[in-house]
Amino acid sequence: MATAERLVRSWMASEKDSEVDQSVAGISSGQLTLLDIIKALGEFLTSEEDRLRTKGVEFLSSILGRCPHERLNRQAIRVLTTFYCSKLEDLETIIPALNGLSYLVKFPNIQSAEAKDILNAIFANVKMRALVQSARFFVFSIVDSLLTSHRDTLKEMGSTFLAGYVNLAVGEKDPRNLMLAFAIARVVLVEFDALAHIEDFFDITFCYFPITFRPPPDDPYGISADDLKQSLRHCLSATPAFGLLGIPVFLEKLTAGSPSTKRDTLHAMDACLPIYGSAVSREFGKKIWSSLKIEIFQPTDPDTENSALNTLQVLVRTLYADKPQDAVTEDSITGLARDMCSECMQVLKEPEKAQARAAMKVVCVIARTNGPLSSFAASQAAELLIKNFHDPDEVANRASVVMLLTELIEACRGDATHASISQSSQSSISPLTASKDALLGLLIVSLKAPATCLPALHGLAALVRTPKLVADDELGYIVLEVGELLRKEPDEVEDVTTDALALLSSVAGIAPHHLSSQTLPTLFSFLPDVTPPRDATAQRAFYWRALSSLSALCVQPQLFEILVVRLVAKLDLLCAISPARIIDQESTSAYAHAILTALANTLDVKVSSKDVDVPKLYLDAALASSEVVAVAADPRLLQVGARIIRLVSQTLNVARQEKLVTAVFAAYTQGDTKLITGGLLNSDTPFAPLHPNASPRQRNSFILFSSTIVSLHKEVRMPTDNLSTFLSELVAWSDNSSSTVLQREAASHVIVSNVNKHVDDVSDFLSSQLEGYSSSVLKNERIPVEARKNAISTWISVTRALLVRSHPSANAFIDHFTVDWDAARAIGLLASEDVVLTKRNNAVLKILHVQKYFNAVMPRLLEGAKGSRRETSYLVALAYLINTVPKAVYTTQMPSLMPILLRGLDLVDPTIRSHIINTLSNNIEITSTDNDAVSMYASTLVLAMLQNCIYSEMPDPGVRAAALKYLALLPGTVRYDLLHPYKARVLKELAKVLDDPKRAVRKEAVIARYDMMSFSIALLFTMN
Repeated sequence: MATAERLVRSWMASEKDSEVDQSVAGISSGQLTLLDIIKALGEFLTSEEDRLRTKGVEFLSSILGRCPHERLNRQAIRVLTTFYCSKLEDLETIIPALNGLSYLVKFPNIQSAEAKDILNAIFANVKMRALVQSARFFVFSIVDSLLTSHRDTLKEMGSTFLAGYVNLAVGEKDPRNLMLAFAIARVVLVEFDALAHIEDFFDITFCYFPITFRPPPDDPYGISADDLKQSLRHCLSATPAFGLLGIPVFLEKLTAGSPSTKRDTLHAMDACLPIYGSAVSREFGKKIWSSLKIEIFQPTDPDTENSALNTLQVLVRTLYADKPQDAVTEDSITGLARDMCSECMQVLKEPEKAQARAAMKVVCVIARTNGPLSSFAASQAAELLIKNFHDPDEVANRASVVMLLTELIEACRGDATHASISQSSQSSISPLTASKDALLGLLIVSLKAPATCLPALHGLAALVRTPKLVADDELGYIVLEVGELLRKEPDEVEDVTTDALALLSSVAGIAPHHLSSQTLPTLFSFLPDVTPPRDATAQRAFYWRALSSLSALCVQPQLFEILVVRLVAKLDLLCAISPARIIDQESTSAYAHAILTALANTLDVKVSSKDVDVPKLYLDAALASSEVVAVAADPRLLQVGARIIRLVSQTLNVARQEKLVTAVFAAYTQGDTKLITGGLLNSDTPFAPLHPNASPRQRNSFILFSSTIVSLHKEVRMPTDNLSTFLSELVAWSDNSSSTVLQREAASHVIVSNVNKHVDDVSDFLSSQLEGYSSSVLKNERIPVEARKNAISTWISVTRALLVRSHPSANAFIDHFTVDWDAARAIGLLASEDVVLTKRNNAVLKILHVQKYFNAVMPRLLEGAKGSRRETSYLVALAYLINTVPKAVYTTQMPSLMPILLRGLDLVDPTIRSHIINTLSNNIEITSTDNDAVSMYASTLVLAMLQNCIYSEMPDPGVRAAALKYLALLPGTVRYDLLHPYKARVLKELAKVLDDPKRAVRKEAVIARYDMMSFSIALLFTMN
């Protein structure tokens, strides 16, 4: 270990951190002591040369900042304290001395005497205005540390500490220091006896209100305006002694401030009023109410209005905070609260006026306070409005009255939820209890009139959700009356059906037996047993509406069970196979599809259901191979049935999924359908959908098998001896020329799911794909084009299954793509989302797999697009890839992508053009920051967009609309001198687009033309 003297001299010459580190290491190991360092620094610490003294103290402070705390005993702490305090008297060494003290005060051995000495020395010698920000930060850090570790000592100092700290904090402006200063001031105000200095603390805190700080761009310290506001707010609300001084400041800011200042003031009052107390609130109550009333009755913006209402609620609660609840009665309510209610009641006498809404908001604020005050305000408003509703002269204003009452009911409901309703014993009595009967009658009557029906439904919904208010028999009455709305013709109640269902759903969560006995029988009666004929449009619309209502209402377990039983019975009748039965297959299929869709929609909301009877019963008819026409085998019904099976399978645990997949696998590979149909399937034709010569109906049913497999947990394995062989056979089955899109998609889902979840079990399958399938099918140009497209689709599925789990084999599959037009699309689509590979289907997904794929493929695509003989294919791949990945993935590469994307606008495929234009639009701000790119491509961009927005040049309306949207963005991002040469041409061409046959395109043309014209006008005004 080098000697202390050598380390000191070396640092004084070079100021390298290595000497500090060696010194600290020596002290830590015991080879050196801090006394050795001080002795070695002796000549420098006492030097008459200012620079040497400063460096000497700086070196000692650097060591102290890294020195282990256990290496300094009390004596050393005392010596260092005396030393540093003496250095505070020297203007040249004050900054490194403060730095050293900021480290020293954190040592556990520092005593009360040292704490006092340090503070006294700072108060006597430190002039904050003469110091830079970093030095002032040392001072605040020292005070903060001592306040944490020696709070009692600082309390003993009394006025010496309080007055000294005030002098330090006066005039501070740096946000980093203010964060500490506000925290210190709050602790002092809360825990110290600062009453004698309250005006001083008021001056050093309220002078910052309101905060107008805006952090600079890329602020490394991360201090936001909200951080400062919150810290100051805690400080202003630290003591009740600020009340008489602070409220006038708040009122002044409310009167003359901007909307932002007003909101800051209101938020500060929310925090301060409860601390300042009821006495202060009563003294300034009328002035506060006058200021708040302006913001509520004449609001400048919704945010300020809501803030004023919150502050009013705080004020009302604070006014009565010092009185026990049992001591306050409705008769004893006097003063400001009664005056506010009286003012609002006068306004509510004219409910049709806009001021009535504001008055009701005030009443609602008071109603939310709970207790007698809440009952007083609610009962007065309810009584007045109910009387107004029944007044024959006010019939025209009934809708306004019902809306105001609904707001009142919502306010009295508070934060009640369904859970709180079912546990009503935990809730307090509603302030509307006395008016409940009158309110219920009024709302029921309002259901009969079209003008009041919708607000009445909202009022009833709020009434139902209010705890301990509506009795069970009254709920039944509400269900009965609201159910009448569902009986009416659609054109009569179209606007309120959704709200009626929402109300009934709320009742279903509380008392489902009312719906099961009243509403559901009515809705089920709307479902015919026989399919309506094709020309019966009204009847079909009626059963669609009934099924939609049933799907929305039957989420509760009791109601869901009824729904399943009744709809499955109805479905069983429709799908029954009987030679003597003559049916209209198209109409019956549509009816069955509607029923299945209703079941699927309910299941989607209620995925926790474990019922599997629906797919079992449905599978019986779907698997039928009789030559008799059977609606159950319709592909559209099979798709909805598969959705139901998938939803149910997602809710099963591993054991039940294993049982299900065993039964389904036996049916589809061995023809044993007993386990899934209960032996009800009677047919002379064997069930073998995977046989090459299977009938189309049996092959279509494979989608039901697929829906069972895709949602299996990764712990559930297919019951086959060799999964690779099964998947290879499935690929061959899918590639059969007789396979339909539905069948290939089902097979693809099974392959994707198994490769993703059981990649180690399918290594032979993956090898065969790479070694055999790739050359014989994927790259074989002699096979039909359609067969090769299907092979590419299969290859995409397998590759994506590997890609999303970041498996190394994915790169090998990607390398086998030959970049032609179809394969180029595939390369881009690989990064798109997949309906099978989701967490809900228990797929294995790795984070950032899209970014990894993009980073691997993009360099190759860029290279190929710049000079390859298959340049067009690379452009296609690039366009599809950028359209599928998140914007953040390629943002940094946009400048280099610009010329390539512009070339892609010449491709004939409208989808590719749309992708490119959308990409340019989404990144126009990024590309506009690069002035060279904008100036270089501005003309090309304008001409390309004009070409793509003309009907004769671009038949696709989506591309035309996208091009016009981009043109509208250019004036806001490109310099005027670059666009001006094209202004006349752009306006002329856009005038032609105003006659486009598509309304959406014409709308975008108007916007683009206006923006282009406004751009030049705005510039003219700026120049003048």
